[in-house]
Amino acid sequence: MAISGVGQSYYQNNVATTKSTKSVNSTGETGNTKELSEAEEMAIFKKEFYAEIDKIPRNRTITNVAINISEEAFKNMKDDPEYREKILSALKRDLTSSFAPLEASMVLTVGATAKDYRGDSWSGVNNQSEFFARSQNSFYKKTSNKKDRQKELLEEYLEKRAQVKKQQQEMLNEKIAKQEQERSRLLRSCNNERLLSKASNAYEANAMTEAVTDSAFSLG
Repeated sequence: MAISGVGQSYYQNNVATTKSTKSVNSTGETGNTKELSEAEEMAIFKKEFYAEIDKIPRNRTITNVAINISEEAFKNMKDDPEYREKILSALKRDLTSSFAPLEASMVLTVGATAKDYRGDSWSGVNNQSEFFARSQNSFYKKTSNKKDRQKELLEEYLEKRAQVKKQQQEMLNEKIAKQEQERSRLLRSCNNERLLSKASNAYEANAMTEAVTDSAFSLG
């Protein structure tokens, strides 16, 4: 699963901006110090809330999910722990719910009050355009990454096929080498037979010559 990281980058950007502003405006003014402190606290609160959401197990029927949270909702949750728990409870309820058919996409919206909380969902892989349009700037987002998984499977298949081809080529090379060795052995054997045959013929011819010569001397 792919985590969008929108919440994480939002937190990092807030902290970086806060630190930068503090270094420039470190004049000791009470108003600036209080404002920066609140910004830092909110950034930390958002990071912790993101981590809480990330712990919630998502139902396997939910393919894509995004959570949109308004700034006013964050402020109210930070100031009111009870409201924060209500929102977390609602998120847990919806993220763990089962959808039929499978491959549902969901966008959850958190507003300033509990009445503003809502959820929208779309079923099927062909009905996800609305989800992606409404989740572009979501605080929290997870998608199935099916294309990435398909790419991984394709790479695994190609790698295995390359290994099989390599093994087949090695076996073929070994077979060819053995055939070449056998051909060389047979060739040497044939050459040896020819040499033996020539030697035998030469011996027989020489023996015949000697026999004829001996016979001639005997007649004389």
